[in-house]
Amino acid sequence: MAMVWGQGELFAIASKEEIQQTEFYLGKYKSMTLFMTDFENYEREMKQVAIDGEVARRIDQEDLHADKTANAVILIEKQKWVYNQYRKYKLMIDRAHSQILDDDAKEAIDIRFIKGYSRKETIMFMRRGVAHSTVDRRIDDGIVSIANTLKLSGFFEEISEKF
Repeated sequence: MAMVWGQGELFAIASKEEIQQTEFYLGKYKSMTLFMTDFENYEREMKQVAIDGEVARRIDQEDLHADKTANAVILIEKQKWVYNQYRKYKLMIDRAHSQILDDDAKEAIDIRFIKGYSRKETIMFMRRGVAHSTVDRRIDDGIVSIANTLKLSGFFEEISEKF
């Protein structure tokens, strides 16, 4: 795995684009975990729905004739692939979250992204008397910390290889 930061640098510093990507994936974290839980608990039922349901009838709307069974297999394989990608991303994000040194930033990230609350709810859940700008700063600091750890772990190279 090729690391992209400068030669001789001991600590990776994420670029603005990588920080934006980190915020994007953190924003998707809750939906990823919900999909993973659903897939783990109801994989058999999801397969049956793919076979029986109309989703598999036509994967491509341009198809005049569709092989429902073949399309169901494609749909099931896509769901497995998405599950495995989400599992990998979740593991890397969880590890990066655990390495945030500032407890206040870690708490803000936990409430906002890991638990999936809105910005307003995050501000309300933080300790009493903390200004919204302070909460925003803690969230930003947490995102940067996670982005730096993800860069060090090769997360951005991983996601750029897939797409």
